[in-house]
Amino acid sequence: MTRKHGKGRMTRKETLLILISQALANGFEFRRWFQSNISPEWPGAEEAAALLVTEGRYYSLVFSHDFARALWKRGAQMNFIVPSVTYSRMNGKGEVVTINRKPFTRRTIKADVWKYHLRQMAVTDDPLRYLKRFLPTHEAMLSQQDEAENLSVAG
Repeated sequence: MTRKHGKGRMTRKETLLILISQALANGFEFRRWFQSNISPEWPGAEEAAALLVTEGRYYSLVFSHDFARALWKRGAQMNFIVPSVTYSRMNGKGEVVTINRKPFTRRTIKADVWKYHLRQMAVTDDPLRYLKRFLPTHEAMLSQQDEAENLSVAG
């Protein structure tokens, strides 16, 4: 996969392909989903992902229950990063204090965690940015990129 943006930023298509490869590894049938929901003609995984991104139709994929179930596999441990947050609250003395919470990794094994994540995605401005928190670490991503590049064959 080639990077189209500087500073190592992934394109929406690259992000989508990595997410799809994770879902495929957990039993998601991307080709079947695409042919049932988008077009009966299968253009291959790369082209299908490009179509979903360029037409803004990736929402139908990322909010699909089949995709979500596969991405957040039932009973599997999932690690994700909770972003940093700053907020104000009252302390015991009635003073307003600012809380700066650092980002941290959270682990979950809830059976229907996919429903929770669909609700969280629904209230975010950018569902793909939300989903990026669940991408593997950079080291693991390097090995997954090969899988993503070969999706056209497996898709």
